[in-house]
Amino acid sequence: MSFDARLVTGAGVLAAVTEAGNFARAAEILGLTPSGVSRAVARLEARIGVRLFDRSPRSVTLTEEGRRFHAQIMPLLAGIEEAAADAAGAAVVVNGRLRVSVDPWFARMVLAPRLPRFMARHPQLSVDLACSNYREEMMTGVDVAVRFGPPDIASLITRKLFETPVLTCAAPSYLAQHGEPRTPHDLAHHECLLFRDPQTGRPFPWEFQRRGEVIEAKIAGRLVMDDPSAAVAACAAGQGVFQCLGMGLGPWLASGRLVQILPDWAEERYPLYAYHPSRHLPPAKVRAFLDFVQEISREEQSAPSF
Repeated sequence: MSFDARLVTGAGVLAAVTEAGNFARAAEILGLTPSGVSRAVARLEARIGVRLFDRSPRSVTLTEEGRRFHAQIMPLLAGIEEAAADAAGAAVVVNGRLRVSVDPWFARMVLAPRLPRFMARHPQLSVDLACSNYREEMMTGVDVAVRFGPPDIASLITRKLFETPVLTCAAPSYLAQHGEPRTPHDLAHHECLLFRDPQTGRPFPWEFQRRGEVIEAKIAGRLVMDDPSAAVAACAAGQGVFQCLGMGLGPWLASGRLVQILPDWAEERYPLYAYHPSRHLPPAKVRAFLDFVQEISREEQSAPSF
């Protein structure tokens, strides 16, 4: 297979247009004229035989085919940049822009409070952080993604970072008014805060595990949420019982705003995985981020709440 330098150039132009949002701003980034950028995109579209952008006078947006192509080429372009840094003897320098898609619970409760430490370690690196529960097209335009739950995307490389306990909690004010459940079956008589599974659109079932025994509790509640941070806040305000991930919950438990209930039935563990698309050695900035996430995950594991 022969190397097509024009295809690589066109891919770089496509990435710049996608990031900039129109040909004029992409031209400024690349040091080209807007007409030169437009011609490069047209040549790329002709080369691969699909329309990559929907064009309007004010902006250009990726078509469905364009989004798929963009998701596939970004790790390849990152690999080229990494190879260039390697050749220049700068492979150990973590620089450039890192695009990350992270589960909101992990981002808010664990990662964000520790980000200053990561940024201080790598002063030549900038980070573009997006928060999402969803897995569909989670790698579009990003270098690495972090999600809770078992991996289910065979085309991506995964790295298991951590397993967090699943805890069931309530506010002292709620327990004072309604009493504390003694068994998982008691939850049928309590107000439960339900959390919507982003993959199915339905509330997650509540499982309880103890010495190999698994019980799926019968639960009901009037409040369904899709943001775990908001659900924890509602739980702390006394709205009801909530089952959530233990990672990041330490400050709530230590302060007494939340109380763990049914601790003897809390043997379930839920994994945290990182995803990246390349089957080769990921860029230095991705390796640095993955190492940092694993480091702070170990810190959470050693926290008193575990």
